[in-house]
Amino acid sequence: MTGRIDILGAGAFGTALALTYARAGHAVTLWARDGAEAMEAARENARRLPGHRFPDSLRVTGDLGALTADLALLALPTQSLGPFLSSARLRAGTLVSCAKGIDRDTGLGPTALIARHSGATPAQLTGPSFAVDIAAGLPTALTLACADDRIGAAVQDRLSTHHLRLYRTTDVIGAEMGGALKNVVAIAAGAVIGAGYGDSARAALIARGFAEMARVARAAGAQEATLTGLSGLGDLVLTCGSEKSRNFRFGMALARGETLGPGVTVEGLHTAHEIAARGDLDTPLADAVAALADGRADVATIADALLNRPLKPE
Repeated sequence: MTGRIDILGAGAFGTALALTYARAGHAVTLWARDGAEAMEAARENARRLPGHRFPDSLRVTGDLGALTADLALLALPTQSLGPFLSSARLRAGTLVSCAKGIDRDTGLGPTALIARHSGATPAQLTGPSFAVDIAAGLPTALTLACADDRIGAAVQDRLSTHHLRLYRTTDVIGAEMGGALKNVVAIAAGAVIGAGYGDSARAALIARGFAEMARVARAAGAQEATLTGLSGLGDLVLTCGSEKSRNFRFGMALARGETLGPGVTVEGLHTAHEIAARGDLDTPLADAVAALADGRADVATIADALLNRPLKPE
């Protein structure tokens, strides 16, 4: 089923989704905070996703008033989502967040931010996906989470394409927590590789990281089965195993005393600080990532502390 779709946020991921849906026959409007005129003239996003020409059915605008579709995808960072929604007056009846993280100011996930600042039905699109793969039309599967299963089924049908397959769930908390928490583990995995500890250590960290993810998600009210799906385990495997992941690269850079440069969003860092600050659960990896990023401990000290934790059953 084709129709009109608005996508807000012209980063790599938002642009990749816009390309996908325009190629599938939808009339797509991509909103960019800046640079809209240049992209519209060049017919590509040369800064964020070069080499992918815009189909004729994709137009770019910097005018929020030009967004009139009943379905809009929010490809905006979690930390800017609340302030944006509180000032924007979007017309869409369904708003689908594509962000992965927990808002540090409120402790809320993206759909709760949508509900707080908008009268639209909130949904979450998440799972193992790199923008370059989606833009290239490579097979990808994602999770669409919506508490209203009737609306979720309609959105699933509308947003699924030949190359982009969506599964749906009503466990919004589980889908959001999986997408947020895997970024924390990805930073830790990147630090392991950056410090030269090897693939065996990374595999062990991923397994223990998944156990921590499940523990935190259950405490938030998630269904544990959701964490074993695309939005949890699937995304964890992808993000911890590739330098295409910004969170993984950030962890590598931390371990090596380097930086990623300005303008790179690392959602896992915010999530790690949010989880570590709560202090009500055993979260050694989130605590370690927060300490490493703040400069309170180096990788060697953290590794020694983790390896010297009391032995216990798995």
